[in-house]
Amino acid sequence: MATLALSVAGAAVGSTLLPTGISVLGATISGAAIGAQVGALAGSYVDQALFGTSGETRTVEGPRLHDLHVTASSEGAAIPRIFGRVRLGGQVIWATDFEEEVVRSTEGGGSGKGLGGASSAPAIERIEYRYYANVAIAICEGEITGLGRVWADGAELDLTGYVHRLRKGRENHAPDQLIEAHEGAGAVPAYRGVAYIVFERLSLAEFGNRIPQFSFEVHRAVDNFNESVRSIVLIPGSGEFVYAPEPVNLKFGIGGSLAENVHTGQGGSDWNVAINQLEEELPNVNNVSLVVSWFGTDLRAGNCLIRPGVEVESKSTEPQTWRAGGVGRAGAHLVSERLGRPAYGGTPSDQSVIDAIRDLKSHGLKVTITPFILMDVPANNTLPDPYGAASQAVYPWRGRITCNPAPGEPGSPDKTAAAGAQVASFVGTASRNDFAVDGDTVTYTGPAEWSYRRMVLHQAHLAATAGGVDAFLLGTELRGLTWVRDGAASYPFVTALRQLATDVKFILGTATKVSYAADWTEYFGHQPQDGTGDVYFHLDPLWSSPNVDAVGI
Repeated sequence: MATLALSVAGAAVGSTLLPTGISVLGATISGAAIGAQVGALAGSYVDQALFGTSGETRTVEGPRLHDLHVTASSEGAAIPRIFGRVRLGGQVIWATDFEEEVVRSTEGGGSGKGLGGASSAPAIERIEYRYYANVAIAICEGEITGLGRVWADGAELDLTGYVHRLRKGRENHAPDQLIEAHEGAGAVPAYRGVAYIVFERLSLAEFGNRIPQFSFEVHRAVDNFNESVRSIVLIPGSGEFVYAPEPVNLKFGIGGSLAENVHTGQGGSDWNVAINQLEEELPNVNNVSLVVSWFGTDLRAGNCLIRPGVEVESKSTEPQTWRAGGVGRAGAHLVSERLGRPAYGGTPSDQSVIDAIRDLKSHGLKVTITPFILMDVPANNTLPDPYGAASQAVYPWRGRITCNPAPGEPGSPDKTAAAGAQVASFVGTASRNDFAVDGDTVTYTGPAEWSYRRMVLHQAHLAATAGGVDAFLLGTELRGLTWVRDGAASYPFVTALRQLATDVKFILGTATKVSYAADWTEYFGHQPQDGTGDVYFHLDPLWSSPNVDAVGI
């Protein structure tokens, strides 16, 4: 750079001082040419002083620690005893001197000549010093259930990126293998009864080349009830990629992205964090009921559509693109808004449901699939209310879906064929043969309807695509429908559930248990409030079906 700058400056000075030039051996050399050569010669000396000469390598060293010893912990500090879930710091109970790693790299350099014949800039050798620590940190008195979040210098830390071992403080655990390898066999305490964590070769670069200030979210059960839990229901049941084991990113702008299903610093997707916590905190759970929601649009059975829904109309995601119920985003129900935000998460994508089933099974867990209806009836709706109000209740319970008007209301078609027709419209005519599977994609070619049968049979095919499930529920708490009659003692929705049980059993095989989750009020049967004093055990035909394996209340 100096060669170029001084060459130009020299040409200007030479042109001013020697405007006519000089004669050498009969040839005239301009003052500008003479000045340029003198300037280039001076500039080459400057460049060589700064960058070295051709063939040299300039060495640049990064910062280096002169003291490789760790700071001491507090002697005599109390060991906390906690119950429940508490955030705690810790005390260093063992550490090695920092390990220094020297990293050399070379960049730049060349063999060409610069302007004025000067050598080009040489290569630069960079020397970086990286530091690592082995450290054990006592947290509290054991035995703890496990750790939740971990912070380093106040920032949440993803432990999956670090080699570590958590010792929960059992009274029978052996000394840590890393500590024993450094200190020698038989020379290491096991720290029994103390919960501690060991970091192996912890990279210190991101913490300013020092051991950071750690704090831990510690969970300690107050009794052993957690060991008695055998089955759990996995919710929320809504969220477009909430069940995806792999991270899914929202794409925006030019190269911008934002994680859709990663909201913790504990490693991986929200699904993976949740399943890891499940195994840690409820070690004896062996059955998981996976809730998958579609959206109901109306409490009137004859007008209610059951559709997969999305949170926004347009969204670009990777590596998964949302698809559910045989349609993409453009063909789905758009969830209503409340306070400027979607009132619900969208229907979990088909692929995420399939992947979730497979992942649960890979953890040795039995899987139950639960098709679920979320009622998307927003505030200020103008829908006629089958129960006689001016408009339908806001985001009502699915158990209120019924004929219009509802049984007991003036003009109700209950106990007539008209009520049966409304129920039939809700149930639909989709057949198990209207679905096809190509790889992990389930498609639908049946009647153009968004019906209850379409939802249930679609989810049955998802379960089959994932390799099968242990149990399948035909629905939950649809009391308003199971109580509708098309005759004095005839319940058309119960008959429809019997047929669905047959179809689901055919799709998933006899090894899959099939049932229906009735509302608790149905335990007493149907007791219509019409003054007759009648009592009908209306679900008995369902429970007695050869394709239903359990009574579910």
